[in-house]
Amino acid sequence: MEGADEIHGLRFWNGDPTVQLLEADDEQRAMLLERCLPGYMLRSEPEEKQDLVIAALLKRLWRRSTSLNGIHAFRHLSELLNVWRQETLDQAQHWPDAGLVREGLQIFEALGKPAPTDTLLATDLHAGNVLRSQREPWLVIDPKPFVGDPPYDVVQHLHNCETRLHADPRGMVKRLSELADVDTERLQLWTFARAAADPRPEWGSLLWMNIARRLAP
Repeated sequence: MEGADEIHGLRFWNGDPTVQLLEADDEQRAMLLERCLPGYMLRSEPEEKQDLVIAALLKRLWRRSTSLNGIHAFRHLSELLNVWRQETLDQAQHWPDAGLVREGLQIFEALGKPAPTDTLLATDLHAGNVLRSQREPWLVIDPKPFVGDPPYDVVQHLHNCETRLHADPRGMVKRLSELADVDTERLQLWTFARAAADPRPEWGSLLWMNIARRLAP
């Protein structure tokens, strides 16, 4: 369900700063997309450069309009979080720290409520979903649009830099909040909640629990 609105999102952003949608079959979810050349991923660049590019792209993606030409209304982030919440609850027997997970779930619910400051989010923007292009230096692919709190959109990149995040979680949150011009406290709460309560196939690794403990409110 996460990617159900990808076609609508690409139409909405219309190549700014995403790859352009040239044609689409909505029923089949088939897309003909602009080709990015040379097309290598931002992931091939040093992570410090990734931070700068991701933050700049996010600020261009966040727009207050939350419908496509008044026809297609994008879903709210709370719908996605409710799906994840149920998946995590279904995995309760595997939780390594029930108190920490439940705190994360509560923050999902609190921060995920609709608010006047909500914008359209990409929700899955990380260095693997940004390609080198000729039309612009970097273009976003594979958006999964939902309407919600802008700081949420920074977390996916943070989680994809897990070594740096584990080494200095609060420092990383502060750096990205300043680059993306979002509230540091809210970004810390979102990063904590996802580290503590994201559904995951394997709960045996304590990496994310350790990150969550160091970011816990």
